Amino acid sequence: SALLIFVPFHLHKKFKEIQQRLTRELEKKFNDKHVLFIAQRTVLSKSFIRKSKGQPRPRSRTLTWVHNAILEDIVYPTQIVGKRTICKIDGKKLLKVYLDPKDVKDVDDKLKTFGAVYKALTNKVVDFMFPPQED
Repeated sequence: SALLIFVPFHLHKKFKEIQQRLTRELEKKFNDKHVLFIAQRTVLSKSFIRKSKGQPRPRSRTLTWVHNAILEDIVYPTQIVGKRTICKIDGKKLLKVYLDPKDVKDVDDKLKTFGAVYKALTNKVVDFMFPPQED
């Protein structure tokens, strides 16, 4: 189970400075729950009526950009080192996200939680993993 905390977007950058410490303290307090901080973002549809005519929709308000940003928020402070989209024969898509291998011991027990939270927020199936180690 996870505890999701939505932070206003304009405060999210400042929040990342204290996020690791705060996450550790909240996980101690709410034992057996993973704590995740996600910025509250806005998605504008293509048909959004603008104040001035011909004004383009900002890239940061597109659905794709918001979903990618949510993905980054979920795995923070770990870095995403690769993404692969697998399209199956039945039409389903699976996104494989490779995380930084140096954070294996910190994040390994949270991988299923990351996938469940992303599925709940975006309705997309994601598999989080670490890239295979080459010797």
